[in-house]
Amino acid sequence: MLAARCLGQDWGEHVPQDTGSDGFVVFERVQKSYDGEILVVKDLNLSIGKGEFLTMLGPSGSGKTTCLMMLAGFETATHGEILLGGKPINNIPPHKRGIGMVFQNYALFPHMTVAENLAFPLEVRKMGKSDREAKVMRALDMVQMGAFGGRRPGQLSGGQQQRIALARALVFEPELVLMDEPLGALDKQLREHMQFEITKLAHDLGITTVYVTHDQTEALTMSDRVAVFDDGRIQQLAPPDILYEEPENSFVAQFIGENNTLAGTVETLDGESCTVRLESGDIIDAKPVNVTKAGEKTLVSIRPERVELNKDRLKPGAHTLSAEVLEFIYMGDIFRTRLRVAGRDNFIVKTRNAADQVRLEPGATVEIGWLPEDCRALDA
Repeated sequence: MLAARCLGQDWGEHVPQDTGSDGFVVFERVQKSYDGEILVVKDLNLSIGKGEFLTMLGPSGSGKTTCLMMLAGFETATHGEILLGGKPINNIPPHKRGIGMVFQNYALFPHMTVAENLAFPLEVRKMGKSDREAKVMRALDMVQMGAFGGRRPGQLSGGQQQRIALARALVFEPELVLMDEPLGALDKQLREHMQFEITKLAHDLGITTVYVTHDQTEALTMSDRVAVFDDGRIQQLAPPDILYEEPENSFVAQFIGENNTLAGTVETLDGESCTVRLESGDIIDAKPVNVTKAGEKTLVSIRPERVELNKDRLKPGAHTLSAEVLEFIYMGDIFRTRLRVAGRDNFIVKTRNAADQVRLEPGATVEIGWLPEDCRALDA
C-alpha cells in the first residue's frame, strides 16, 4: 500500500533509504550498541505512516527486535532520535508512551481474571470503574471473548490467551501497538486464523502496528510494508508483492520465499538488460539489479513458479536450459520438481496440478525455460 525505500549511511555498501520525517513513527539515524563497540542497529532511518501495518522481518540477531524494544522504551538508543507523532520519545519511560504491547508469551497475570487483566492498564491510568468496565467489555467483544471475563488465563487455550493479550493491548485505545512474535507459540492452523484476525482488527481500528517476526509467510500475508533486516540494517523496505517479485539483493531474494540462484559472471550490460555467463558456460539474459559492469560476479535469481517445464507453454522470448530431473514430488495442488541445472542440484520448479502436466521420472532430461524479465542479476 505504501511504497518507500530505506536506510543507512555509507558503511561501504549501498543500502536503501527511507528518510521521510513526516511519519507517525520515525527513526532518525538510530544506532544501538550494547558494549560500545559492536552496533546491533546501524544508522536506521525509517518512517512509518499513521494506520500502517509494518512488519520487521529477519533472522535471529538481525536487529529487528532491538528496534522494537527501543520504540517501546525497554532499550535506549545509543545514537539518534525516535519520534512518535512528531515528538521525541527517547527520554520518555515506557509506561508514559501510550503504546500497546503484545508478546509471544502473552505476559498475562495468572492470579487475575481476564477482566482484571484488561482493567489493569486502565487502573494505572486512573480511569473510573464504570469507564473501565465499559472499555474492558468493548475490548473483549473485539476479540470475540466477551463471555470469558471471569476466567483466569490458566483456564484458557493458547489461542484464547493470545486474544486476551491482544485485547489488553487495545483496551486503552492506543494509537500504536507493537507485537513481538505474538503467534510463535500457536499451531499452524490457529496461527493462520489469528494472522487474519489481527490484520483485520488493526485496519478496522486504524491502529498503527509494528510487528516483529522471523516468519516470512506471516510478514507477506499481514503487512502493508515489510522491512527486511540483516546485520543491523534494513536490506529492503517495500510492500509484500514488490519484496517478493523485485528483491534488491541476494539476501532478500534468498530470505523471502523459495528462490533459485545460479552463479555466473556478467558478460554484457546494457541499460535494463544484461547477459550472464554461468559457471557451466551457458549464457543467459537477465535484468541487472545489483550489478554495474561487465566482468562482475553475480548470482542470478529465478523464482520456482516462474520456470516452465512444458516447452509448449513457453512464451516468445523465453530462455531455455537443459536440466536433469532429480525428484518429482506430488504436493496436491502443485508438483515440486528438483532439477540439476547448470551444475547445481537444488534448482526447484513449482507447477500447478494440471491435466496436461506429465509426471517426470528421476534421470529424465528436460528443457526448462523462463522469461528474461523474471531473471534478476543480483550481488554475488
